Amino acid sequence: MTERLFGRRIAVIVANGFEQVEMTEPVKALRAAGAEVEIVSPEPSQVMGHNHFDKGDSFAVDVQLDQAVPEGYDGLLIPGGVHSPDQLRTDRRALDFVRGFFESGKPVAAICHGPQLLISAGVIEGCEMTGFKAIQLDLRNAGATVYDREVVVDEGLVTSRSPADIPAFNDRMIEEFAEGQHRGFASSLH
Repeated sequence: MTERLFGRRIAVIVANGFEQVEMTEPVKALRAAGAEVEIVSPEPSQVMGHNHFDKGDSFAVDVQLDQAVPEGYDGLLIPGGVHSPDQLRTDRRALDFVRGFFESGKPVAAICHGPQLLISAGVIEGCEMTGFKAIQLDLRNAGATVYDREVVVDEGLVTSRSPADIPAFNDRMIEEFAEGQHRGFASSLH
C-alpha cells in the first residue's frame, strides 16, 4: 500500500477549529501511501486545530482558499470538528471548491461534521453516507440515505462518524483516492 497514491495531489480543506486528529491521522495515512497533501484554508498562513473543546496545534496553510482550484487536485479531504465545517459552509469559495470535485467525479472523503460542508454545497442528494450522530438528520433532510456505520462509500464519496472510525475511514479513503475519478455527481447538483 506504500505507494498507491504516488503522484496524486490531495487537498485538505479546513478553517480554524477543525478536529485535529481527523486531519492529522488521515494526512499521515495519505502521505504514507505516497500522496502529496496540501492544507487549503481561508486563513492566510496558519490554521488552528482543536482537540474536542480544547485548542490544539497550529498548522501552516499551503494554499489559501481563494487561490485553490479543484483542477489542481486528485481528491479532497474534509475533516470535522464543530467550528471548521460551520465556518466553511457559509463561504462561497469553499462551496464552489467542493462542488468542483463532485462535478468532475473526483473522490471526496469527509468525517464527523465535515459532511455539513457537503450539505451546504448541495451535492449529497441521492448519496449514501454517514456522519456524526448530531448531523445525521441534517444529511437525511438534504436528500442522502444515511447509515450509522463506521464508514460508508458511495461512488468515490467516503464518509465516517467520528475519530473512533479513523482506521476504517483511512483504508477506504486511500482505496477510493487510488481508484481516481468516479462517475460525476453532477446529476445531484442543483
